[in-house]
Amino acid sequence: MARPRRIVLVRHGESTGNVDDSVYEREPDHALALTDRGRRQAEATGEQLRALFGDERVSVYVSPYRRTHETLRAFGLDPALIRVREEPRLREQDWGNWQDRDEVRLQKAYRDAYGHFFYRFAQGESGADVYDRVGGFLESLFRSFEDPGHPPNVLIVTHGLAMRLFCMRWFHWTVAEFESLSNPGNGEVRMLVLGDDGKYTLDRPFDRWRDPEPYGISG
Repeated sequence: MARPRRIVLVRHGESTGNVDDSVYEREPDHALALTDRGRRQAEATGEQLRALFGDERVSVYVSPYRRTHETLRAFGLDPALIRVREEPRLREQDWGNWQDRDEVRLQKAYRDAYGHFFYRFAQGESGADVYDRVGGFLESLFRSFEDPGHPPNVLIVTHGLAMRLFCMRWFHWTVAEFESLSNPGNGEVRMLVLGDDGKYTLDRPFDRWRDPEPYGISG
């Protein structure tokens, strides 16, 4: 099995929806573009990634949303060194279709009270639903490592929730641990690094907004 040395997770740059939530009433979530600031964030992240990867090959998976594709393009990676696959299972959490701003704000308040993992948006998904599809993607990713010629790097361009749930699934974090984590910022990177012991470690933790509150003991 040719496991990659690095699995790099990146959240898209700032989008129009990050600065004005009324835009969801006029445009589909998947069609929202980067702002000028978001493009600059992606370009800065691209400088880091190009230095990290050097002349090594990279297997890239990107959410099918406009803002993630625009983020990937802004990285400026060498086309000769990357293999890009659009991966729908890495899309943002579905919050329904056309979104009424006041209704979404109310549902977000309900989600904060009920729990981000279990609360399901009306006509949309819960965090648990996203966890399931991210888990399905992980199974496909593991199978790809069976190719002896697999690139030494994997790059995943996705959304903040999917990044946290990917790590939750990989490292077997509890729901309580997930609920304590803050979203990474736009353009932020987290990296899983393969150690000499054959295990992956996270290069830096997610910020916490509270201490975990488990129902019981696990691990």
